[in-house]
Amino acid sequence: MKLDGFGIFVKDMKKMIRFYRDVLGFEIKEDENTSNVYLEKDGTLFLLYGRNDFEKMTGRGFGYAEGVNGHYEIALSAENFSAVDKTYAGVISKGAVSVLAPTTEPWGQRTCYIADPEGNLIEIGSFVKD
Repeated sequence: MKLDGFGIFVKDMKKMIRFYRDVLGFEIKEDENTSNVYLEKDGTLFLLYGRNDFEKMTGRGFGYAEGVNGHYEIALSAENFSAVDKTYAGVISKGAVSVLAPTTEPWGQRTCYIADPEGNLIEIGSFVKD
C-alpha cells in the first residue's frame, strides 16, 4: 500500500478551494464547482470532500471540530528560516489566521502555524538556517 494523498471534509467548499489555491498555492485538478475537489501540492494529492456528500454516501452522520482545532496538522516545508518568515507574512496578508508566529524551536526548526478558514492547522517550517 502507498500513500497517495489525504483529504479533509469541508463545510464551505468554495471558501476552502480559494484558500488552498490562492493563499497556499495548491493546484486545482478539476472544475471547482463540484462537491469533491482534487488539488495537488508538490506531487501529493489533497482532497476536499463536501461533508454533506460524504455523509450521504456513507449513510451516516459525523462529528466535526469547530473553530481552530488540534485534530491534525498539514506540514509544509520552506527552503530556509527566512522563507518561513516570508511565507508566513505572505499568507497572513492573504487572510490566513495566525496561530503561532515564526519562532525557532529548541530542536532547531524555524516554524509557524496558521489555520485555514475552517480551523485546520497548517505548519510552515524549515531546519535550514540561512
